[in-house]
Amino acid sequence: MTTWSCMNLQDSASPIMEQLIFFHDHTMMIITMILAMVLYFMASTIINELVDRYMLEGQTMELMWTIVPAVILLFITTPSLRLLYLMDEIHNPIMTIKTIGHQWYWSYEYSDFVNVEFDSYMTPYEGDNKSMFRLLETDNHVTLPMHSFIRIIVTAADVLHSWTIPSLGIKADATPGRLNQSSFMINRPGLLYGQCSEICGANHSFMPIVIESVSTENFIEWIKKLSE
Repeated sequence: MTTWSCMNLQDSASPIMEQLIFFHDHTMMIITMILAMVLYFMASTIINELVDRYMLEGQTMELMWTIVPAVILLFITTPSLRLLYLMDEIHNPIMTIKTIGHQWYWSYEYSDFVNVEFDSYMTPYEGDNKSMFRLLETDNHVTLPMHSFIRIIVTAADVLHSWTIPSLGIKADATPGRLNQSSFMINRPGLLYGQCSEICGANHSFMPIVIESVSTENFIEWIKKLSE
């Protein structure tokens, strides 16, 4: 869980988020190298009192500062395209859930099961409860099995919303009259927190998302209880 003192990305809870973190670190390394090189050239130019009279007609230098950025872009583009294809690789999900954004709560439908649907509202903060995250707890958690390919269908009933779980690398826009689809797999148990990431009105900050990742056996027991 990210706190106010954490400047890094959240710990990954899915293979896709792991790849996103690797790509972020890879890109930041390249950017850091470019920044260091540019700062070195700027400092050298400022300190150096000599003037190169051939600088205005340096064809070789112009060729180099055209080729080098192109090569750098290849080192960024190649893993980026690979990651984009990996994010769309799931074709046969084990289960499908549907989430609908409202002002200002989420409702969920487990499309593969009969009569399994519920609303999820934010739980009011209790100051004496030290284990409770402010503005992130909900009365009903979205319970999902880990190590299973899951497809989520996202839409909205009124205005634009965005269903976002940072530790899963998922951000799906909820658009009225349109179904957006995303897929993921959770690789560890626990509670995963998220929030609406599209400004949707006065209570935009009060519609959190909580996913409870459990084993397949516990998920089946949970579904049985809801279906009764």
